[in-house]
Amino acid sequence: MGYKTGFAAVIGRPNVGKSTLVNKIIGQKIAIMSDKPQTTRSRIRCIFTDEEAQIIFLDTPGIHKPKYKLGEYMLEAAEGTLKEVDVIVFVTDATEKFGGGERYILERLKATTVPVILALNKVDMLEREKLLPIIEEYSRRREFAAIVPISAREGDNVEELISEIKKHLPEGMAYYPEDMITDQPERLITAELIREKILQSTQEEIPHSVAVDVDEFAQREKGKVYIRATIYVERESQKGIIIGKNGAMLRSIGTAARPDIEMMLGEKVFLDLWVKVKRDWRNSASMLNQLGMRND
Repeated sequence: MGYKTGFAAVIGRPNVGKSTLVNKIIGQKIAIMSDKPQTTRSRIRCIFTDEEAQIIFLDTPGIHKPKYKLGEYMLEAAEGTLKEVDVIVFVTDATEKFGGGERYILERLKATTVPVILALNKVDMLEREKLLPIIEEYSRRREFAAIVPISAREGDNVEELISEIKKHLPEGMAYYPEDMITDQPERLITAELIREKILQSTQEEIPHSVAVDVDEFAQREKGKVYIRATIYVERESQKGIIIGKNGAMLRSIGTAARPDIEMMLGEKVFLDLWVKVKRDWRNSASMLNQLGMRND
């Protein structure tokens, strides 16, 4: 059998561990992670390469019913991905009961002829005897190409999942160099890493109201990369939360984001963060376009 190359969409409800799974497979943080739902906003293209195959993973936003233009964009990004791939990996949280979110996604999958692999995530948090009834529940609702219980966090059965994905890829040459793990611009990944730290550090009212845009990305003296980024929120009260007393929260966000950015770039970074209020930016098509959120 020859070398295989193809595309795999990773879909599922918000907060089921899609980005954790992609990062585990790639072996490096590309997609941001948070315990807040709807963390991923764009299709993040990550690349796994070994001696048998190259798999281009599209880590999609969680599929949910949209309330803003941003939500509409996220849903279009997720559902549009299903038309472009060779295999779909449907990630679910095995610790939660089958519900409306899973039903909604299975309805969407009825229209596709692409093979669907079910990845039952978080099985490390589940008693073993509870796993079989969950598998039977999903098997009654749809015929899957494979059902693989995994722990994205611990890496359990991730290699088996990769093997199942490979079965559905066409033969062909690799699209990307073997040492390349994403085709996303460094600016975009930097903005997302900053947003991750905001999600991890702030109150419940902040996560869906925040966006990050990198304004300047330049090599400076002494080998440091100067990065100026603007954090956008929708209300003055949110700006105050992110800045914090005497700027303490903003400094904390920068301190937490800097090591991840330096690891990605392989260089020291001077991170200059600013906060601006942009009212109702989630409903602004021009603002979403500025932030790179387009479904071209």
